[in-house]
Amino acid sequence: MSSVHLPLSGDVSQVIDPWTWYLRVFGNQLGLVNINLGKSSDPELETRILNDVGSYGRQLGQIDDAMRVLLNHLDPASFSPDERIAVDAFLYQCKEIDRLKKKRSSEKR
Repeated sequence: MSSVHLPLSGDVSQVIDPWTWYLRVFGNQLGLVNINLGKSSDPELETRILNDVGSYGRQLGQIDDAMRVLLNHLDPASFSPDERIAVDAFLYQCKEIDRLKKKRSSEKR
């Protein structure tokens, strides 16, 4: 006599673990505020830099300011086409950041 197994009628083994479901949906950390900034070779040092020196936005803002100063002292005619594309892309991002900062400051008023 042959046996017939209809769907869901055979041997079933399933682990029901709501923690796994929760962590799969919300990430591997529990808490009110969890920010995963990616992999770091030294997470403790990175946290200390963020707390003591400045946020990524502040650090990038200072790099942006310094790069603009340097670019103002260079002759754009001396750039290769690829260098000009890179500089133009950078300056475009700077202008967009300036635009968003200006928009944000007008919204706060």
